[in-house]
Amino acid sequence: TEKVFLHTMAMMMRYAALLSVLLLAASGSAPCSGFSAGRSRTISRSISITHSSRISVEDNNIGETTQSTASPSQASTQRSVARIEKFARLPVWPVWQGVFLFFASRIFGEEVAAQWENRLGGRVCPNFFQAEATSPFVLLVHHRHSFSNWDAVRYIQQTFFPEGFPAHPHRGFITVTYCLKGGMIHRDSLGIKQSYGAEKRHDLKHVQWLTAGAGIQHEEMWDIEPDEQDEGKLLWSSSQELYQLWINMPSDYKMSKPNAELLEAYPVASPSSSPIPDNTTPIVMENNDATTTTVVAGDYKGIRAPIDCPTNVSIIRVQLSKDSSWTHNIPSSHETAIIYVRNGSIQIGTQRIPPHYTVYLTSQGEELSIQSLEGESDILFLSGE
Repeated sequence: TEKVFLHTMAMMMRYAALLSVLLLAASGSAPCSGFSAGRSRTISRSISITHSSRISVEDNNIGETTQSTASPSQASTQRSVARIEKFARLPVWPVWQGVFLFFASRIFGEEVAAQWENRLGGRVCPNFFQAEATSPFVLLVHHRHSFSNWDAVRYIQQTFFPEGFPAHPHRGFITVTYCLKGGMIHRDSLGIKQSYGAEKRHDLKHVQWLTAGAGIQHEEMWDIEPDEQDEGKLLWSSSQELYQLWINMPSDYKMSKPNAELLEAYPVASPSSSPIPDNTTPIVMENNDATTTTVVAGDYKGIRAPIDCPTNVSIIRVQLSKDSSWTHNIPSSHETAIIYVRNGSIQIGTQRIPPHYTVYLTSQGEELSIQSLEGESDILFLSGE
């Protein structure tokens, strides 16, 4: 079974890589670009922090240099942008929509393509972290797909490209799968079968916390059912979107007993005096419902997710309405702090961050302030020791 999985995954990677090479060759761009502003202008930004706490951001493409000077007190309390990165988005499920989005991004700009991706699906974006610099986070993958019963190409693709991830092994780390649309069906070598996701049929169980520990083999297949607005229709589509995060485990826990548990969405008041039930993700509505904060792991304003994690981490989703703001106190021990912008654009300090960019924050300071700009924004915040 493991050999079949490895062969399948190798074929999938070759398939995605071939498509990417062809597309990138057609556009003449790099697979992983720097900060982009405007329609198709790609800007490579280098950031350096001097001993005088002066942060210099150099635009190598247009020759501009902007500087901001922070006082020692500000530098010790505020987290700011250290680096911005954009990872390649690969076309898959369905491939043809991903290819369309690729060319749309070159013609109409990345932000327009990001809006269309949110509606249509067809791409996956693996964020390959540098483990030493982003410990304990190893990998973050953003999936956005769509399966339609009227898509003829889909049925051809099914013959060699499974709609999901067949049986494969994990060991020594944690995977957190957070469904935003649609859902997943999980089976593993422990005999556990689970269905979870973001739809009504999943009964609010929208996150799977899988501790691989000493080793587990599992499969994850898309839970393909018509979208709510397509139920009962002859022609329908099934929207799928999720994050999957890999977290390294401390050496003392790498041989722990494997386990898979589902976490249920649980709205709470802020501040909350009542205990948070086990196996839940507290959801906090604030500022007249202008911001929604979902705490998968860690603490937010005294509200702590009950999941037992051997690594000290925070995993927090934040949804902001237009022109709203969000503040958070990051534990001083969390030198790693990462933000992934799913939708909309945000501002940190004076820096505007477009959708589908990954932000690495400075390692010092405890205060973080984020402003939503044009329209609604949706981000994933990660921090850890």
